[in-house]
Amino acid sequence: MGHGNADLGLTTPSSTFYEQGRFGRMFPTLAPFAADTPSVRAALIDIGKPGGIMDAGDDLTDPLALLANAALSADNPDNPTMTAGFTFLGQFIDHDMTFDPTSSLARRQDPEAIRNFRIPALDLDNVYGGGPGVSPALYDQSVDEGRTTMLVEEIPGSAAVTIDGQPRYDLPRNSQNVALIGDPRNDENLVVSQLHLAFLKFHNAVLTDVKAAIGATHTLEEVFEETQRIVRWHYQWLVLHEFLPATIGATLAHDIATNGRKFFAWRNDPYIPVEFSVAAYRFGHSQVRPSYRANFGTSATTPAQQFIALIFDPAAATPADPGDLRGGCRAPRRFIDWQTFFDFGDGRVRRNKKIDTALSSTLFHLMGMGTGTPDSLATRNLLRNLTMKLPSGQAVARAMQVPVLPPSALSDVAAQGLDERTPLWFYVLREAHKKGQGKRLGPVGGRIVGEVIQGLIEGDSQSYLTQDPGWTPDYGTGGDFRMVDLLTKAGVVGSL
Repeated sequence: MGHGNADLGLTTPSSTFYEQGRFGRMFPTLAPFAADTPSVRAALIDIGKPGGIMDAGDDLTDPLALLANAALSADNPDNPTMTAGFTFLGQFIDHDMTFDPTSSLARRQDPEAIRNFRIPALDLDNVYGGGPGVSPALYDQSVDEGRTTMLVEEIPGSAAVTIDGQPRYDLPRNSQNVALIGDPRNDENLVVSQLHLAFLKFHNAVLTDVKAAIGATHTLEEVFEETQRIVRWHYQWLVLHEFLPATIGATLAHDIATNGRKFFAWRNDPYIPVEFSVAAYRFGHSQVRPSYRANFGTSATTPAQQFIALIFDPAAATPADPGDLRGGCRAPRRFIDWQTFFDFGDGRVRRNKKIDTALSSTLFHLMGMGTGTPDSLATRNLLRNLTMKLPSGQAVARAMQVPVLPPSALSDVAAQGLDERTPLWFYVLREAHKKGQGKRLGPVGGRIVGEVIQGLIEGDSQSYLTQDPGWTPDYGTGGDFRMVDLLTKAGVVGSL
C-alpha cells in the first residue's frame, strides 16, 4: 500500500495475529490483568480521580509562578534530561502511527477487531493526507496548481506582538477555524498545532531546494515525491537518533537497533500492539507540564509581555483567544517561540516533567468530554487498559524475563488489589520512576516503545532503513539531524 492512502478503503494490512486489522497484541497469550467488573472499574476510577494518587496536586492559580517556583509542583518534578518539546514531538509521532476513533471505554474491546485509521508507519501521512490528488485542501492551490506545496496561513496581526516584528503562521483553517490537516488531533493544543505547522514549512523549504536541484528536468509529481522522501527520511532519522534514545535510553535503543527485536514481529505487514498504543506509549501524559511559556511576545525578559498559560483550563474565557493553550483558535498571540521547547543553546529552554505516576493537575478535567464520560485522563487510560484486556505489567515483565517490580514498589494501589496485577500503563510509569529515575522508561516500557518504533521503520519498504540504511541526513550538522535543525530549516524560529 502506498503511503498517504490510509482512508481510501483499501485492504487493511495484516498483523501477526489477525488478517484484517492494524491493531494486534505483542503478548497474545497473556491473560487480562483483571476481569471487567464493577468493583474493578470502581478501583481504577478511584486511582485516576482528581485529587487521587495520580494527581500531582499542582497549584494552578498562577501559570507564571508554576514555571518559576518548583515548590508549586513539589510532587511533579522536572526531568533534567528532556526538554519540554519532547512531550509534543511524542504526541505528533503518536498521531502519525495510530488513529482509533471507534473504541469505547464502556465495553470490553477486542483490539484485533478495531481498525487503525493510520497506516502503521512513520511516514507523515498525518501531514500529507492522501497527497495532492486526494487531499487538495492541504495543498496551496496558488503554487504549481496545488501539486507540490503545503498550505500555511499568516496569522493576521501577529507581527505587532513579536520581538522581531515578523509575522507568524498558523495551520490553514476553514471559516469555522477548523484546521485543514491530515489528522484533527494535531490541533488539540497550540504546541502540537505549531509543531505540525513546522513540518509543513519544512516540506516547503526542502521543496525549494529540490526544485533548484532537479526542477528543470523532472515533472512536478517527481519533484513532490522527492521532497516527500527527503522530509520523511529526516523525520525518521530524528525519531531514531534523538527522540528514541532520550525516551528509552541510548543503551537500549542501540541494543534494539544492533541486536534486533525480541518481541515485536509480524507475518505480513507491521501492526500496532495495544500494549504499545494503550499503555507503554502513553508515558508522555506524565511529561506534560501544567503551564508553558508559549512565546516571548514583545520581550525576552519581561514575563508580563509574554504568553504564559496553563496547557488546558476549562474556565478560560474568550473562545476566539482563550487564556490557555488549547487548539482550534487563531489570534495574534497564538504562536510558539521554540526556544522554550528545544535547546538552541541560549539558556531559554524549559524541561518537561519526569516519567512517573504523577500527572499534572490540568489533565484531570479534560475539555470536550460527553456527559457521563470520565474527564480525567488518568481514569480514561486505566479504563482503556481494562476494556482492551491488557495484561498486567508484572505478566509482561515475566514474559520479557526482566526483573518484576516488587509489591512494595506499588503499595499505593494495594488497597485496590492491584499491587501484584497492575494495569500495564500504571506499571510502565512506576517502572520508569523506579528503574529510570523518571528520566526515561524502564525495561518493560522501554522495550515495548523501542521495538515498535524501530520495527515500524524497519518494516516500511520506503523508509531509509530499508531503501538506504547507510544514508545520512542532507540537513543538520556533522551527519546528524535534530529537531532544532528541522525548526531552523523550516524558518519557524523567531529572533529574540
